[in-house]
Amino acid sequence: MKLKAKWKQEEFIKRIKRTPMEKMEYDFIGIGIGPFNLSLAALADPLKEMNGLFFDQRKNFNWHPGVMLKDTTLQVPFLADFVSMIDPTNRFSFLNYLRENNRIYQFYIRENFFIFRKEYNQYCKWVIRQLTNLKFSHQVENIHYDTRTKKYEVSVIDLINQKTKTYFTKKLVLGTGTTPHLPEFLKNAHADHCLHSSDYLYRKEALLSKNSITIVGSGQSAAEIFLDLAREQKNHRFHLNWFSRPDRFFPLEYSKLTLELTSPDYVDHFYHLPPHKREKILSAQNQLYKGINYDLINEIYDYLYQRSLDQEKIPISLRPCSELFKVEATPGQATELNLHFRHTQLERNFTEPTDALISCTGYKASIPKFIAPIQEQIRWDTKGRYDVHRNYAIDHEGKSIFVQNGELHTHGFVTPDLGMGAQRSASIINSILGYIHYPLEEQIAFQQFGTPSKDMGKEEISDLFNQMSPAN
Repeated sequence: MKLKAKWKQEEFIKRIKRTPMEKMEYDFIGIGIGPFNLSLAALADPLKEMNGLFFDQRKNFNWHPGVMLKDTTLQVPFLADFVSMIDPTNRFSFLNYLRENNRIYQFYIRENFFIFRKEYNQYCKWVIRQLTNLKFSHQVENIHYDTRTKKYEVSVIDLINQKTKTYFTKKLVLGTGTTPHLPEFLKNAHADHCLHSSDYLYRKEALLSKNSITIVGSGQSAAEIFLDLAREQKNHRFHLNWFSRPDRFFPLEYSKLTLELTSPDYVDHFYHLPPHKREKILSAQNQLYKGINYDLINEIYDYLYQRSLDQEKIPISLRPCSELFKVEATPGQATELNLHFRHTQLERNFTEPTDALISCTGYKASIPKFIAPIQEQIRWDTKGRYDVHRNYAIDHEGKSIFVQNGELHTHGFVTPDLGMGAQRSASIINSILGYIHYPLEEQIAFQQFGTPSKDMGKEEISDLFNQMSPAN
């Protein structure tokens, strides 16, 4: 009887270990379900030795719907999908998406590496439908660390049934991404007449009824919105302004040797520079990640040229060297706002009246409130940002809390680039596993970004020439 009772007790314990409650313990939990954590999920999916779970407070995934303009494309080739740069045989590759949707020959005939944003959004949703460990409508409330078990306790509220559950994990991956950035003088002010570019399509219909619209910004979103509104002028009567702080409307630099700055080699070089040096370099690299597609700039010029053939004066103004520093409401006047600019070369102030302002001022990494209970475990720099390890960890030991797209100041301008996603996710997976599952390509650039480790001697030069000899 005692043996039978003991067997029943052991069997009961085994059954408890298989219950859903016990499955709430994970090797890692990812917070935020954007392209970068989707890359992590896709690369981790075939690994039986690790289990992860992802939360996002949104109801579903939709990639930048407010600027999903017709005919707009990604600024990186299709290989910048979730997996291809690390594991091109993975079932979640973009090419496999095409194949499974009977589109691969159409894509082949199109002969264009740059896919439509709408198609990229469809690809993302296709991957999401196949992954079972993604939980939308789940908001992370707070995170605590248990020093006894050395695990994180993640409190999550299900926004549909308003029930809160606690999940346990050894590692965290913060993929909460970036949020729309507005200058301080625009925050919580003039909401009826000012908007961030991320809300453009939601408010486009109302904008078209205005007498004047002003765009501020120098990047891709500003250019796309400008061209979209310029084309709408044929059916609406509004004056369109485009102001940019730089001295020109500059293109993204895509020359091949410049693109080597997106390599792991350059990330290593940039990471090991002193913080003040990194800041200075980043400020001079706008053309590498904040510019406009070369083709789009030409398309805008050609469109304006064509308009000029039929109209003596086009109701459009383009003004570089113009820095916006103040916005005032003008109640009772003909226009709704007065925009105050500083000409950066002439050093003179001027005012532009307008009825609506579209701020194309980009996005910035944000610190989620739910990490407050574990902030002592995180490394911070002198400016209150994550002090990120080379392996994308932000905890002091560099092995339990990781960040996606929050390391621009430590890893360089390639941080928000979709082409970096798979490599960064693979690096995080290797760190979580404690061994290299996904080998990472290193030293791929023809350039050397630092000083030579030593001068080559005569024998090394001779050996090098022998290797280059046709006989070898």
